Amino acid sequence: MRVAVTGASGFVGGAVVRAAAARGWEVFAFGRRAHAETGGVPYRSWDLTRGPRPELRVDAVVHCAGSVTDWGDAAEIWRANVTGTRTVLETFPDARLVHVSTASVYDPFRPTVRAREEEAPVARYVNAYGASKAAAERLVAGRAVILRPHAVYGPGDTTLLPRVLGAVRGRWLLAVGGGDQLVSLTAVDNLVRACLLAVDHPEPAVYNVTDAEPVRLDDALRALLREREIDAVPRYLPARLAHAVAAVSERLSATPRLTRYAVGHLAVERTLDISRARDRLGYAPAPTSFTGAAAW
Repeated sequence: MRVAVTGASGFVGGAVVRAAAARGWEVFAFGRRAHAETGGVPYRSWDLTRGPRPELRVDAVVHCAGSVTDWGDAAEIWRANVTGTRTVLETFPDARLVHVSTASVYDPFRPTVRAREEEAPVARYVNAYGASKAAAERLVAGRAVILRPHAVYGPGDTTLLPRVLGAVRGRWLLAVGGGDQLVSLTAVDNLVRACLLAVDHPEPAVYNVTDAEPVRLDDALRALLREREIDAVPRYLPARLAHAVAAVSERLSATPRLTRYAVGHLAVERTLDISRARDRLGYAPAPTSFTGAAAW
């Protein structure tokens, strides 16, 4: 099996590269950075927004590249997530495609409660990230296995964990809502497992991909703080107040610590139904765990 992985210099793509190579596949790693540590797998620098590379014959592509941010230049986010996906299709027209999407394609204006795959994409989004990932899904629909993880965490995490730890103020970890809201999280090892299963099951389809069961937000935050040995406890702001603070932050800062997207995303339940992945892919995820997080 000859497999190309985009986004190989990033958190998820790098993990996919290592796992695919460990399986014995011939792996070709691509990323925007000039260099990346890929455990001996051949790596090539490739900015997807600049067009296709010379043809490389592979059996499958796992497309992990893209912009993962809820705040930034909309045109740049769109180029990374939509133009980049179009480039992958043009470069590997005959390969089976595994497209790593996001649960942010579900309706941001209401809670996501055990959402099933057919509930997205929707008509409108609150930011360029959700809209561009939905557009990328529409590009590959019927041609790819689409995976929708939510809140990916684990060793090498450069997005979720830093954001959580950045919300610690003294002995408080500032959060939104009441803490009882359920949330589906996705360990990077579970997502990687789903990517490899999807390569083996190439029939086009959409799959939610999370840990075994949802967890209470408060339980997850406290477990993470304990594992990191941080002497703090969650402190919850009412959603309305947090939304107002985020609006001010967006107006006053080019890089706001809190956005209205984040408030809307965290304040209510965000859970996904993963029965389709279990039934069709044989996906058997591990439960949510922050064991070892002190080393992340």
